Amino acid sequence: MRGRAAVTAAGLLALTACSTGPSLENRGEVTASPGDSHHLTIGSAGFTESDLLAQMYAQLLNQAGYRTSLLTVANRELYEPALESGQIDVVPEYAATLADWLNAKTHGADAPPVGSPDLEATMKALRELATPRGLTVLPPGRAVDQNAFAVTAAYARQHHLKTLSDLGASKLKVRLAAGDECVQRPYCEPGLKKVYGIDITGIDPKGVGTTQAKRAVQEGRDQMVLTTTTDATLDQFGLVLLADDKHLQNADYVVPVVNRSRAGSARVARALGRLNDVLTTADLADMNRQVDSWRRLPADVARTYLKDKGLLK
Repeated sequence: MRGRAAVTAAGLLALTACSTGPSLENRGEVTASPGDSHHLTIGSAGFTESDLLAQMYAQLLNQAGYRTSLLTVANRELYEPALESGQIDVVPEYAATLADWLNAKTHGADAPPVGSPDLEATMKALRELATPRGLTVLPPGRAVDQNAFAVTAAYARQHHLKTLSDLGASKLKVRLAAGDECVQRPYCEPGLKKVYGIDITGIDPKGVGTTQAKRAVQEGRDQMVLTTTTDATLDQFGLVLLADDKHLQNADYVVPVVNRSRAGSARVARALGRLNDVLTTADLADMNRQVDSWRRLPADVARTYLKDKGLLK
């Protein structure tokens, strides 16, 4: 797979610089018949999970008769316009995050967010924003990569905690290891206080799910850490997730997004849709672990998973 990744990020930058603009400027093309290009470029955002999803997409599309290239562009400000212009054909995305990003791009940074914990409403808003840009958002599966909060297993046992509601009811004082933006993000400190009644005494600005943040909780300097539902390293730090039982977090389900004019065919949708039937959040976390902890290549992990699930010959 890596041998076919002939497109470079530098080349993308050059192409983007001389592009005539995103497909939003060519609204008439949205009504054209969905395209079915024989060669498809699969984009990755450059982190482990995105690499794994891109590899699975590429391998499923290869089996369906397409030639594929993989392109890593870690910046959404670059890869999303490239998706609109057809320099990238398929990208794994997250429903609520992309909906809010496109909403801000379309209506301005101060526009109220459209992503929410409601998957149906989030998908509706996302498709309304994506369609005028020549993008098709394929159906989501079961896998979701949301923000999540973890404590040590010992702390959870001591205080009988399984959910964030349990933590709020306990009236424990909690210092939270997270990004410094947590103090104002509605899903973070304000939401934990308002929705769950958790007594957040301060934010330790060590980042989202970083080693430093998890170690601070492991060592007792902080009581909880902001991470994600597919974090593969929690066991290494003796941490467990507390369930978001009141659904504070947005519906960041994994969704394939394609350039309609090049990859909007039913054949592409069928090939990628096969993953929806099997891929779970736990599966993603396990594959992340194999790459991040066991140092396996994303292409090999993706291939093994697809074969084990009967999706690849």
